[in-house]
Amino acid sequence: MIRHFTSTGIVAANGATLVHWHQKVQAWLAPGGHVEPNEDPVQALFREVKEETGLDVRILPTYVLPELSELEQVAPPYTVMIEDVFDTKVGKHQHIDFTYLTTPVASADNSLPEVPEGWYWIDRQALVESRPLEAPTGEMVAPPEDVLKLGIAALDLLENGQIGSGLSRA
Repeated sequence: MIRHFTSTGIVAANGATLVHWHQKVQAWLAPGGHVEPNEDPVQALFREVKEETGLDVRILPTYVLPELSELEQVAPPYTVMIEDVFDTKVGKHQHIDFTYLTTPVASADNSLPEVPEGWYWIDRQALVESRPLEAPTGEMVAPPEDVLKLGIAALDLLENGQIGSGLSRA
């Protein structure tokens, strides 16, 4: 089976997370994409989020890194998911997705950063209720389970400094 490495950023700010309708996958997804040659997952994360949304983000730390004086470290993802994918160029394959919880660098006030057309901020209540959003086709489609649960985890971490308080509500 062919496998590609990808990085995804669950972007949380001021009580909401960021999604867009992914035309190829036909689902509401967070920003992300393929890790390019000679790029680590964090570099791919920052590049993809910036390219897709125009936002600079920082990673919300979910692990304490050991202190090492001689080796560079790459921030670990919150989770690594294996996703089955099909497209017309590659056919059936898998994405090994490094998923990070992030927040925009410039989100100090209580407003949500502006994002390009096609990107939407969805609030915690919509995540908890798995509320459908109107897709470009006019159909009402709820975001997938991983987008919902990871969005809640990012909001929990951003708002409470811990993950888990909102997951039981989903």
